[in-house]
Amino acid sequence: MIDRLADAGIPIDRCCRILGVARQHYYRVKRKPLTQSELRRQWLTGLIREVHVTSRGTYGYRRVHAELTMAMGVTVSERTVHKLMRLAGIYGLPGPIRTKRLRGVVTSDDLVNRKFARPRPNELWVTDITQHRTREGWVYCAAVLDAYSRRIIGWSIDSKQDTTLVINALDMAIRNRRLEPGGIVHADHGTQFTSWLFGEKIRSAGLLPSFGSVGDGLDNAMMESFWSSMQIELLNRKKWKTRVELANAIFEYIEIFHNRQRRHSALGYRTPIEYETLEINNIPAAS
Repeated sequence: MIDRLADAGIPIDRCCRILGVARQHYYRVKRKPLTQSELRRQWLTGLIREVHVTSRGTYGYRRVHAELTMAMGVTVSERTVHKLMRLAGIYGLPGPIRTKRLRGVVTSDDLVNRKFARPRPNELWVTDITQHRTREGWVYCAAVLDAYSRRIIGWSIDSKQDTTLVINALDMAIRNRRLEPGGIVHADHGTQFTSWLFGEKIRSAGLLPSFGSVGDGLDNAMMESFWSSMQIELLNRKKWKTRVELANAIFEYIEIFHNRQRRHSALGYRTPIEYETLEINNIPAAS
């Protein structure tokens, strides 16, 4: 504690006086050589800070632990990482509020029925639109996510929320993947997704359209989860001045952070691209 206050510019004598610690005792402890355990804790804390900074301050102890053990080869328990982060005042961002699952009535054209887990790429894509305000006005982003790996495979950003926005995102996804007929594209009943042009784009690619129940966000829960993470980890962390500034930040969040760096608990704390390149299924995925 005294070292932290001293690092902040407070004189040692004043720190000792406020905390009721004899100055001689502080210096005696300071000169005492560190044990191997203390040196290891300091080393681990330094690695934890590095991982936390690299994650843009978003990772909690579970993802920090995954990065240390899976990417760096460090042998350490989750409990130790949690304790060291707490002692160092390092915390991840709070997650989204958990919503209790409800039993809703689904429409006949819902081909997913809230079963998002898929054993292969390109079997199920989910898509949706989010929006966020800048001082210049609103920015809209449409994205397409592959349920197999949680990877964003197509996206589009614009100042207008129209059919072109979602078609551009879907077109990017189609160009990025090696498709087989029969894959599902799942969306809500927004007018952009129910338009003839969007449906024709799906069918011309050999895919099947699917829509959740009207007004039920749980029917597209996987996409809502992605938006929630982006809201917490990017959009709500500052005030955005221009549309270009926010558009560039969204691009960088999707392509660099989410797809290539962010460790997902549902993927065994692997990144989406890392998960897709695993050879356990021997299924090639286009980059």
